[in-house]
Amino acid sequence: MASQFQLIMRQGPTPGATFLLEGSQLNIGRDSSNEIVINDAEVSRRHARLTFQGGKYVLEDLGSTNGTFVNGQRLAGPRVLKAGEVVSLGEQIVLVYEVTTNDPGATMVSPRAAVAPSVSRPAAPPPPPADYVGSVPASPAPSPSAPAPAPAKRVNVLPIIIGVAALFFICLCAGFLWYVDANYLWCTFFPFLGGC
Repeated sequence: MASQFQLIMRQGPTPGATFLLEGSQLNIGRDSSNEIVINDAEVSRRHARLTFQGGKYVLEDLGSTNGTFVNGQRLAGPRVLKAGEVVSLGEQIVLVYEVTTNDPGATMVSPRAAVAPSVSRPAAPPPPPADYVGSVPASPAPSPSAPAPAPAKRVNVLPIIIGVAALFFICLCAGFLWYVDANYLWCTFFPFLGGC
């Protein structure tokens, strides 16, 4: 199982740039003669050195003007780097040291450095094909957070119609009887009553 070492620029002139660390001694600096060239005013011409010793890289500052830092601590002497440590050159250049293990029989390379877990989001369904003739657009899917609306209750109007009709008929009959009584027309309309 072979290990691969790299520095990834998180902040600086080329964020995301990856510097593979290959060799027993690598110089970092602004000058083009360095193995790792970072063209920035914060970086000295010969800023720092990485030395491969005992299967690990050791970082040391080469008397740079703005200093070399590991996890915010300024280097006063050589320091063995560990996976996931943050290397800063001055205040503006931020690099992350990563170690990956290559297994020739494996299908993936996995980093040993601590990696923040990614948040997965549910995939949106693909849109229907726009060129399908005669297609009816699908209604939007209900949002999982919004409750489904309650189905509307059906009201049976037949009893209401019958009730209104019965009330109208009663009022009509009462009005007719009042009219007959007020005009003394009992004998005209009801001759079969005994008092006519």
